[in-house]
Amino acid sequence: MAVALRYCRHLPPLLYRSSFAMTRWLPRAAAGCPALLLDSCRQCVRQVLLIRQLATKKAKGKGQSEARVNISAALVEDIINLKETSEDMQAVVEALKEDFSRNLSVRTSPGALDHIIVMTKDGKFPLNQLGQISQKSPQLIIVNMTNFPESTAAATKAIRESGMNLNPEVDGTIIRVPVPKVTREHRESLAKLAKQSTNKSKEALRKVRSKSISQVKKFKSKVSEDTIWLLEKQIQQMSDEAAAEMDKLLAAKTKELLG
Repeated sequence: MAVALRYCRHLPPLLYRSSFAMTRWLPRAAAGCPALLLDSCRQCVRQVLLIRQLATKKAKGKGQSEARVNISAALVEDIINLKETSEDMQAVVEALKEDFSRNLSVRTSPGALDHIIVMTKDGKFPLNQLGQISQKSPQLIIVNMTNFPESTAAATKAIRESGMNLNPEVDGTIIRVPVPKVTREHRESLAKLAKQSTNKSKEALRKVRSKSISQVKKFKSKVSEDTIWLLEKQIQQMSDEAAAEMDKLLAAKTKELLG
């Protein structure tokens, strides 16, 4: 018992250590030893250090914002990979950025048609893998389907249904795509598409969040309720930050499109 008390006496300094891993170095007592109290000490240190990850509240307007959670991913790696969750959420944001850049521009360019997905009998393919895309004039884009003539009709349909306000015309294996004039109606149509794309991305983000929270809940019988609560809060916080970034992207793109 004296040995246990001697180690527990060092608990106050440990509580101020920044690393959760420090508790690994507390010795474990042998079975049947009175120093089994050490295991309880270790659990105490772990719990306190985990809860200390909560940051202080910051003033916001007249009230206070909710406390932020910032759990070190290494501390809970046996429960969930928070780094992977963050990367999955950021991948959704990056996909939205690319969609805005590639498909939502006031001026239609050949590059905007590259990744239009064409449904063929052999599967889905980007348009630029089936046809040669070039700009004949500022008002006309040409798609040459000579290499895959059987996909001409499918490519024409994909262009027309791309949501880019394009009305392609077919001449044999050549698809002519008139570039629409930049009208107010066209700008508003693009802004509406930007909003729809953002909503789809937020839905994908919610799926990542739900999957991660479901993963955490699998450990309800193995870890404390406080730990589960903190992890759920951390995941929700990560999701909220990604959604806020999407809202900023949408605001900037809408401003660009509407002029």
